[in-house]
Amino acid sequence: MRRVAALALAALLVGASGAAAKPRHHPVPAPVAAPGCDPLGGAQCLFPWPNDYFTRHAPTATGRRLALTASMMPRSADGAPVEPSDYNHADGFSPGQTIVLKVPGLDTPAAFARTGAVPITDLARTYDRDQPVVVINARTGRRHLIWAELDSNAGSPADTALLIHPGKNFSEGERYIVALRKLRGVDGSLLQAPRAFRLYRDRVKTDSKAFERRRWHMEDIIWRLKRAGLKRSDLYLAWDFTVASEQSLSRRMLSIRDRAFAELGDRNLSDLEVEGAPPKYKIDKIIDYTPAQQPNVRRRVEGHVTVPCYLDQPGCPPGSRFRLGADGLPERIPGNTYEAAFICNIPRSATPASPARPSLYGHGLFGDAGEVGADNVEQLGNENDVMVCGADWIGMSENDLPNALGVLLDLSKFPTLPDRLQQGFLDFLYIGRAMVHPKGFSASLAFWDSGGPLIDTRRLFYYGNSQGGIAGGALTALAPDLNRSVLYVGAMNYSLLVTRSVDFDPFEAVLDQSYPDRLERPLLLSLIQTLWDRGEPNGYAWHMTSDPPPNTPRHKVLQILSFGDHQVANVATEVQARTIGSHIRLPAVDPGRHTDVQPYFGIPPIGRFPYDGDASLVVWDIGPPRAGDLGTPAPPITNTPPRIGVDPHDLVIESEASVRRQIAEFLRIDGRVIDVCGAFPCHAAGWPGP
Repeated sequence: MRRVAALALAALLVGASGAAAKPRHHPVPAPVAAPGCDPLGGAQCLFPWPNDYFTRHAPTATGRRLALTASMMPRSADGAPVEPSDYNHADGFSPGQTIVLKVPGLDTPAAFARTGAVPITDLARTYDRDQPVVVINARTGRRHLIWAELDSNAGSPADTALLIHPGKNFSEGERYIVALRKLRGVDGSLLQAPRAFRLYRDRVKTDSKAFERRRWHMEDIIWRLKRAGLKRSDLYLAWDFTVASEQSLSRRMLSIRDRAFAELGDRNLSDLEVEGAPPKYKIDKIIDYTPAQQPNVRRRVEGHVTVPCYLDQPGCPPGSRFRLGADGLPERIPGNTYEAAFICNIPRSATPASPARPSLYGHGLFGDAGEVGADNVEQLGNENDVMVCGADWIGMSENDLPNALGVLLDLSKFPTLPDRLQQGFLDFLYIGRAMVHPKGFSASLAFWDSGGPLIDTRRLFYYGNSQGGIAGGALTALAPDLNRSVLYVGAMNYSLLVTRSVDFDPFEAVLDQSYPDRLERPLLLSLIQTLWDRGEPNGYAWHMTSDPPPNTPRHKVLQILSFGDHQVANVATEVQARTIGSHIRLPAVDPGRHTDVQPYFGIPPIGRFPYDGDASLVVWDIGPPRAGDLGTPAPPITNTPPRIGVDPHDLVIESEASVRRQIAEFLRIDGRVIDVCGAFPCHAAGWPGP
């Protein structure tokens, strides 16, 4: 293939005389850039990002490995660079990577409108013949679904970066080319390409051997763009990047999972069969309630499950991280374990004749296992005979909050967050195994009444809310004992989410202290996504449903979206839906409610109910703002949070028994997505529709 590409490129460069076309000028001075920095990027070293300029050839699945150095990295207010070493284990960039660069002149809403780049409100314009912002797959030449935007948090045009987002995740291991052409300023005039790129585009020879060594690579990029219908002379800028492989993204987590379950005696995790011994556990507290005390819960059981700990400190405390061996995989301190707390609610509806289906529960942002005591979680369990067991999402639990704030003060500590999140996945998997193992929880009298056990151990399920709906996507991809998950107000890709969430406000204040450069801010968020992928669904989304990771069963997922959510951006839920192959329930919203030209573009409809496809998306809406302090508007079309109206985030599940029934009917061995809304959009919180 390389020889074919080389021959094609040589043919392109051959002129009418039959000689290879060469730069037509005497050598000129090459652009000057700091060591390691891309001359194409201007003042910011890592612009444009992501970029194969910052990789090297290596014996990996992609043939590349990131090659960042301290001198390239963003610096804190006190001048300390972000430590690059953990990034350099990756063999490519994030599948959901935000593309970040500075385009002088394209830094105001007026200039953006003049240029006509793909807006968030009309993703179909990705495929316009004259679209000025294009991302193509370098192998196939096909355009990738995207949208572009200016950073609305910058504060001034000088600090405003251009952001390009995938509308569906980039494919693992593939190489992509970003091309900008015919960009326009506020007055409508064409912007001049950066000098460094013009020297390549216009075949101007320079006096720098290092600069010239890249010329053949740039010619390959331009040749591939020409094949895709983009003229050389129109280009403002073009470069390429390689997406990390499946192995690079998930090998650490799969390694600790497989080793931990092998300790139990189960090495085949793809068959949905429980084998080997149960995890060790201890019951700490049993609380029996009268109906007057607790109408939905007959008994609460609290305890701990002992989980192998793969972090570098005894007991896996906040701030610990993986210690990697020569093979790049986590090494375990001999005998190191973590005591993972759980809280299980046995519903009043459970009896030995009708034992409750067991479901893990994932809590919200920096919460804890105690969230299973929320009214809506208890109601879901009792209304539908489900035993819900919560655990702490360590890495982003209440106990991790001090470490998370410390990470924002020094991003060199960022690996402590995704590494502990991966340990948290293992905790959930072990608790789940204890829930369904015949010698696990069901062997304890804490989970019995006088007539027998109250747990149906045939199958495990998962239900997560908010952060639990986010992290639960990754857990689903990895889970050996469950094959159905409900992700309520979940999404993926924290670098896309955070600036669109009201929850980020206090964290942004901390980040401002340590990294005050506003032009650099979106770069920082996109940069850390490369590590965050290991601990959130963005790194596992391609394998969440029908194409599971090795040694893992297939899964089915129901996503539930609260329209106008103030905490979890709808757009990030939609990107996940496209990536995992969701079908959407229609009609999704009332006419005119959505700001998009084609709402939910690229997400096919559910044909009929009950639905048993691999993945589905159901939209619930509390309606627009109206008298009585009710409703919420459509989310902003900028990368800022919704701040007007009532937050529908939790209001849907708190107000609607029908959505809880929809969740529970999916969480069955023979479950389906049922339609509880009839011929209309799914309305909630008293909204009757227009």
